[in-house]
Amino acid sequence: MKFFRKYIFPALYGLLVYFTIRLLHDTDIGQHFWERDFYVNGIEMACSILVGYLAIYIFERLFTYYDRRRTVQLSYRAVVRELAILGGANLILVNVVFVPMVMALHVTQGIDELLPWADVADINMIPTLYAIVYYGIARSSTWLKAYVNNKMQLEKLTNDQLETELKFLKAQYHPHFLFNALNTIYFQMDDDVPGAKKSTELLSSLLRYQLYDQHQQVPIKQELEYLENYIRLQQIRASSKMQLSVNFEGCLTDQLIYPLLLLPLVENAFKYIGGEYKIAIEGCIIDDKFVFKVYNDVPVNMKAPDSYSGIGLENLGRRLQLLYPGKHKLTAGREDDHYTAILELNI
Repeated sequence: MKFFRKYIFPALYGLLVYFTIRLLHDTDIGQHFWERDFYVNGIEMACSILVGYLAIYIFERLFTYYDRRRTVQLSYRAVVRELAILGGANLILVNVVFVPMVMALHVTQGIDELLPWADVADINMIPTLYAIVYYGIARSSTWLKAYVNNKMQLEKLTNDQLETELKFLKAQYHPHFLFNALNTIYFQMDDDVPGAKKSTELLSSLLRYQLYDQHQQVPIKQELEYLENYIRLQQIRASSKMQLSVNFEGCLTDQLIYPLLLLPLVENAFKYIGGEYKIAIEGCIIDDKFVFKVYNDVPVNMKAPDSYSGIGLENLGRRLQLLYPGKHKLTAGREDDHYTAILELNI
């Protein structure tokens, strides 16, 4: 294919241009060019083949020059600039080589008019049109690669923006968690210093998990162990009348999940518990989906059903959209004296 494109195609290109010119010219004046002297046709075809080789060589050199000079970007200005230079080079080549050749043949044949303006128009316009067609075919792969490259850069930029947003959401999440955890230790320090020390160790373990394990998916067993540590930390502060039920199915082991998605639901259950002080936390697999349920009683005088729409759950909803697009379902709401949140994930 390279041999054909380099050595055969330019000759065919030149002959195609030549026969097109002759077809238009002879149709207009009613002449048959093959009835002329053989040497006239031979010289014209040889000159056309020469122009074909020179034109393809110049075009390819121009393409190489632009590709080396800059990173190819898909833009209207770049296409127009290349077409303008290619067309100009083609016109110069035709008028330097082909036009003088035709004029010389007219002299040798004793034709009074060296070159009619109609012939000048044909000789200039037809090679220019073929040059534009060649440009479109030759550069299509280059511009297609540029288009794909632009799309990949746009996708990378979008991913970078999403990653930045995720980091921002996590940065918002940490102070919210720390505020609640430190409140627990604060109230404990007045009555139970050894217990406060133990709570501090639990908090240190929780923070260590957040610092080192949040950037990639983790086994769900590890995430549930993190939740159990958090629950133990909250139990230290909780009222003695709280009724807590935690049940995680034994099959929840090696399935992968993005970390720190479950805690906001558990955190809000402890934060807004009231009434009969019941909390039930469950995790199971249903129809190949991980289902996480959190139930808690709420104070009777709590009026607004959206009292849980704080920064924690807002961030959770946004993180779910980014990490599990189309693969999650979060339902939460108050019913009478209790609040239920259910999260379903395809993991």
